[in-house]
Amino acid sequence: MKKDRIDELLPEYLDNTISEKDRKELEAYLAQSEDARKELEEMKALFDAFEQEEVSVPSNSLRMHFEEALQAEKSKHHKVIALDTKHKKSSWASNVLKIAASVALLVTSFQIGSVFQQNKVDNSIASLEDERLQMKQTVMLSLMENQSASKRIQGVNYIEEIPNPDDAVVDALAKRMLNDENDNVRLTAFEALSRFSSSEKVKEVFIEALGKEKNPSIQIVIIQVLVQMQEKKAIGPMQRLLEQEDTQPFIKEQIKTGLPKII
Repeated sequence: MKKDRIDELLPEYLDNTISEKDRKELEAYLAQSEDARKELEEMKALFDAFEQEEVSVPSNSLRMHFEEALQAEKSKHHKVIALDTKHKKSSWASNVLKIAASVALLVTSFQIGSVFQQNKVDNSIASLEDERLQMKQTVMLSLMENQSASKRIQGVNYIEEIPNPDDAVVDALAKRMLNDENDNVRLTAFEALSRFSSSEKVKEVFIEALGKEKNPSIQIVIIQVLVQMQEKKAIGPMQRLLEQEDTQPFIKEQIKTGLPKII
């Protein structure tokens, strides 16, 4: 079974919306693949606790150890100097050099260790964050194809967890807004896409939706956003709505008020 197919079926399996044929095929594969079973467990945990995830940050233990070692080294050499005050000048100078070398070694070791540790921690955190976002995106895309309207809305709302969605996510949201049979799903998809209204692709989706949307409540919010963006490509679709007899009077009033702001 291909990896893409597994990624597609696992969320449906956990959500209990998978077909009987796909269930049998997936369970047979899970019985043979330890990696697939592990991925299923991780996805189940993600489903159960999206909001409970925390990223650990490194402690200050390394700095504390360094401070302790530095103080101990300084204290030790301070005693040495006190005992050797009667020695000749060259011995005193030698001790000072030894102290300086020890402190320099400690400082250098601490700095190098800190850099290596921080780089390792940063890379690990970045890797975990990438995996977490990829998993959420997979779940999001799967839920948006669910038969249940409430699940599709849930999937759309996961956009809040993805700060920089890729084209696949934007296309999936556009599909929901343009073609979903449920008014609430279309409205939720519109609200999600509104976060990226500066995108040319999103603007084109709004203009296309304005030409085919029949729900007056959704028409109104689309018109308001396009007017706010002063999107000149929306002038034609708005004028056609004005000419259509079945356009609600309050929609026409909204267009008449908004058009001068664009033109």
